[in-house]
Amino acid sequence: MGSTGSVVVSMRLPAASGKRLKRMASRHGWTPSDASARLVEEGLRRSEFAFIDFRDSAAGRQAYVQGSSLAVWEVILLLRSYHNDVSEVAKHLRWPEVKVRAAANYAEGFPEEINGALAENEAADFESLKRMLPQATGFSSRKPAKS
Repeated sequence: MGSTGSVVVSMRLPAASGKRLKRMASRHGWTPSDASARLVEEGLRRSEFAFIDFRDSAAGRQAYVQGSSLAVWEVILLLRSYHNDVSEVAKHLRWPEVKVRAAANYAEGFPEEINGALAENEAADFESLKRMLPQATGFSSRKPAKS
């Protein structure tokens, strides 16, 4: 979540919230100021885009569709494979169309973020996945023997 400029905003937090913010910042390698700016930005995006939430993932914090395990970029990948047919993707996922549209709206609002995630996905190969997911094993499909 980059920005071209910034503004200083001062805020006062309860002590317990400040401790939690510092723990989160430390866990991600951010400063408390960076963590608070990210959380504010995510909160603003949640209020501007229906059905969008943010979660930590192996690739960092990402926008997800609420009530699902899919990141927005994954829904966009499906949309592209279905030639941007929202109703077909909704049927495939067994979702209401409005959730698919919500992912598309978010992607339209933040194309650099979503296109970056799609590019990372495209660049991934089995060796890089194995480093992130040591339990991954290779397999090859075989044609069933004719009887």
